Amino acid sequence: MKIFVRNPFFYKTLAVLAVPIALQSMITVGVNMTDNVMLGTLGEVKMSGATLANNFISIFQCCCMGFGMGASVLTSRFWGMKNMDSLKKSVVLMMRGVAVLSTFFALATLLFPSVIMGLFTNDPQVIAAGVDYFMISIPNYYLLGFSLTTSLVLRSVGKANIPLFSSIVAFFINVFFNWVFIFGNLGAPRLEVRGAALGTLIARVFEFCFIMGFFFFKEDHIRMKIRDLKMKCKDLLGEYIRIAMPVLVSDTLLGIGNSAVSAVMGHIGATFVAANAITSVTQQLSTVVIQGIAQASCIMTGNTLGEGDADKAQEQGVTFAALGFIIGVVGCLLVLVLKNPIISLYNITEETRLLANQLMDAMGIVIIFQAMNSILTKGLLRGGGDTRFLMVADILFLWCVSIPLGALAGLSWQWSGFAVFICLKLDQFIKAVWCLGRLKSRKWIKKIKPAKEPETGEKTVANIATD
Repeated sequence: MKIFVRNPFFYKTLAVLAVPIALQSMITVGVNMTDNVMLGTLGEVKMSGATLANNFISIFQCCCMGFGMGASVLTSRFWGMKNMDSLKKSVVLMMRGVAVLSTFFALATLLFPSVIMGLFTNDPQVIAAGVDYFMISIPNYYLLGFSLTTSLVLRSVGKANIPLFSSIVAFFINVFFNWVFIFGNLGAPRLEVRGAALGTLIARVFEFCFIMGFFFFKEDHIRMKIRDLKMKCKDLLGEYIRIAMPVLVSDTLLGIGNSAVSAVMGHIGATFVAANAITSVTQQLSTVVIQGIAQASCIMTGNTLGEGDADKAQEQGVTFAALGFIIGVVGCLLVLVLKNPIISLYNITEETRLLANQLMDAMGIVIIFQAMNSILTKGLLRGGGDTRFLMVADILFLWCVSIPLGALAGLSWQWSGFAVFICLKLDQFIKAVWCLGRLKSRKWIKKIKPAKEPETGEKTVANIATD
């Protein structure tokens, strides 16, 4: 089998899907970086508090990605089948799950903010700063939950530009109101950490209104209406659970695992947290293309398999894996080139600066393997419906290798920052090799059953085409 697909349409489709997703990811990274830089001028404690509070919010975001990507596996497959009734039911089940999830996280944050922060650090000043951030951020669970998952559904049917436009505007809203409320500009109160949370909240309100308004009132592929949320979905529930729930479990445990990694860093000390906050932004910046290709490969694989062409999906899979390696090497070089200019943006101690340099060097190595396994796990294999295999891979290597070894290296053995970071990311190395074997076996291609044909006069794609 050839390593690279020779059909130019494949790369055109990939670019049309991946570029908007990558740009949106870059904008999100820009928001995080701006928050960190602004809060960094106020000192490491406030920056660390907001960073660790966001780690808990990131768990929620990973859960939402689980719901959204699980639904996206189904919606992209049903879009390829041209089965609109099943596609709508997938969306309804997703939104019902997000509503329950958002309520759970909102109540947990409202009732136990100090307890949650205590899981990440034992520094009382950092905990206090994180609680301040939490109290403003509670509505974000609903706003982010629905806008994020709906954006994933829109991408699965070729509407990737809408979430991108929303993110561009939200970026400028966030930066402006952060500047206003963190520092007390234009006569506003100086809120510092709470100002960063408030700026993000205002941006989330816009994003939610724009995405959901478009989805229910303007979108012309799915043609979803608010009344469709009352649809009976029992006939698709079993298949949704079989395909989407492993994605939810995988992404949730991955989010909790990443927060456990942050907790290890938090207990090493505020210096390590601050250095990792700088490193994390750089890592996100260097992997935006990876995220774009990963999500694009999931959509393209689902559409191809929906059309019934397994051989074509396998051929495309080999190309996706090769692209992952190439992009990983480019990402590594990007980190090494940008590390010093980025670190110089922050008002940090010399100790933190040296540690950030070590973490950047380690991250450059990790990105090569992370690129390959991200495109395979979050893209190709997931698009093929192989979600239970990926759930096992995520749980096994992160929780049984990376977290315990990283904790020992950082808290007991007192290894260097470089070595601790490598230990905490060992799952990226293992999964890359593991998933390449899965790709070669072809066992990742799974069948997905649609819902029963609608019994009422609901329109399918065939009906719509004749209107």
